[in-house]
Parts: sequence; C-alpha cells; structure tokens
Amino acid sequence: MILDRLLSWFTVDMGIDLGTCNTLVAVRGQGIVLNEPSVVAVRKGTNEVLRNGQAVGWVAKEMLGKTPGSITAVRPLKDGVISDFTITEAMLSYFIGKVTGRIRTIGPRVVISIPSGITLVEKRAVLDSAQRAGARKTYLLEEPVAAAIGAGLPFAEPTASMIVDIGGGTTEVAIMSLADIATCESVRVAGDDMDEAIINHMKRTYNLMIGEQTAERIKIEIGSAAPVGDETAMDVRGRDMISGLPRKTTITSEEIREALQEPVNSIIDAVTRTLERAEPELSADLVDRGIVIAGGGALLRGLGIVLQKATGLDVRLADDPLTCVARGTAVYLENLEEWQVTLENDMDV
Repeated sequence: MILDRLLSWFTVDMGIDLGTCNTLVAVRGQGIVLNEPSVVAVRKGTNEVLRNGQAVGWVAKEMLGKTPGSITAVRPLKDGVISDFTITEAMLSYFIGKVTGRIRTIGPRVVISIPSGITLVEKRAVLDSAQRAGARKTYLLEEPVAAAIGAGLPFAEPTASMIVDIGGGTTEVAIMSLADIATCESVRVAGDDMDEAIINHMKRTYNLMIGEQTAERIKIEIGSAAPVGDETAMDVRGRDMISGLPRKTTITSEEIREALQEPVNSIIDAVTRTLERAEPELSADLVDRGIVIAGGGALLRGLGIVLQKATGLDVRLADDPLTCVARGTAVYLENLEEWQVTLENDMDV
C-alpha cells in the first residue's frame, strides 16, 4: 500500500472503458483524456500494426470497409470481450502510451471496466493484455458498477438503484444496493446488433449491401425505438446485390424502427427478467427511483418510452451517457486506496 502511494507520484493512474466500439481513458484527477474507436489496422494475415503501430483508433476506423487487399481493419473486441489477444495488446499499448505522452519507467495502475457476465478466462485475457501493454497493476471493475458511479447514482446507500448500460457489444442490466450488485443480467445484444439489423433490412428490402459505418449513420440519424416527432427519410448509398453496381435509395425512419424491433425487444426482455428476480423491498424502491439508462445505445430515440411502457417505471437518460462508464472508473480511481482490498478480493482470477 505504501509502495503504491510512493509510486503514484511517478506514474499516471488511469481508468479504461475497454468497449467493443470505443475505448475511453480517464486519468486520475484529470477526467477523460482519450476517446477513440476500438479499431486496429494490420497487414493481412499478420498481427503487424500499420504505420509503426500508429494505425489505431480514429486512423484505423477511417479504413473500415475501404482497405486494399493487403490491409485489414479489425475490431479486436467482440460482444464486450477480447477476440484477438495480440491486437488488443497492441491497441492498449498505443492508448496507454498516447495518454502518458512519455517513455515510462514505471507502468500505470489501471482500472478496466468489464461486462458482468464474462468468464474467468475472459477476465484473465483482459488482465494479461493490460499487463503486457505496460500496466504495473490492473484492477477489473464491472461495467454496471462503473456506469452507476458515472451516472451519480447513490448505489452505496441501502436503497435500490437500477442501471441499464447499452454499449456496442453488450447490454448490462443491474439493480444495486449497499455498493454491490443485488441482481444483474448481461446480454450480448447492443449497438452492434442494431447496426446488423439495419444491414440485414437493406439486404432483404432493397437488395443493397451497405457497410457498418453506413448502418451506424442510419441508426444515429433516423433510428428510433418508438415514434418520436415527425417521420424522416435519408438517402443511402451502397452496392446493388444483383447488378453489383453502386446505387442509391431512400429509406424512412418508420421502416428502420421496424428493423430495430428485434434487438430492442431483447434489451427490454433482459430488463424485465432482472426486475422479476429483484427482492420485493428493492422493487418497492424502484417505484420511486426508476431506471437510469446509459451507454451509446441509450441515445436511440424513443428507447426510454418503450422501456417505460414495458416496466411501468420512470426512465431517465444519464448525463453524457457515452462517457458514463469511463467517468465511473475515474471516480473509482480517486478512491482506489479505499477500494483496493475489495477489488483484489472480488476480482481475483
């Protein structure tokens, strides 16, 4: 403990929201200092990162779907967990180096958020990747807890708080009380599945192939879970599946809402299942406190309305939902000494 405090004077402590779509880094005492896509560009058939290890984040995302045959832009995390260990290590090393901005003789202490439903093997992969990327000591923090802290919920009090964190690869649903999770569910349905639903809709309805970035743009611009305001339309460009030639078509917000019903319903089912397992006293608290939604998926228009109809509870969008988890790790870092023993005991793998 004393040694860690002494070393903290010569290093940077950081919290990392290692997400399927984006990675955010918060530095102790400074807040969020990095927010970049979880994408790495490598030479095809190898794990060699392009541009001397610099083709990571925004640089690599611009290459998605546009690379020549010799280059592949990959996302090394899938459904909230590591799918490619080596590339994840290279990505973390790049982000840690970018944040510290100097040659480190002492690695940083790192708090990394993880989905609540991952296995011990998946936890070990995160720990090993962080260690090999240069972290001196790594702590794992469950995403629902980090999101609750970032949203400012009084989860340490003897009253129920409920958070629904909808990320890129997983949706975390948790009811918390007394600084711990009372009941939770982690489902691997989230923002990526919404994009995939839009891609499949364009194939079935228009015989038009579109990429992930186009699907994401459609979701952001006209996607919704329930009717909100006037219906809108937008032009979409892609490749005709029959002729193979580039083509443009116009789609409406109404048909995209219909295409998104399956992933939205899966999220609603996870919320209702979690509520059904809650203790009666916790359920009673939630009648007054309601549900807080966070994560990038929470920005889908009308999602709060659908959740409110399904549960009968008030639903509130967290402040700056995209950064909730990262801000939660930053607050945790501020109190790391108080929580250190608990973290080591709870997350020992």
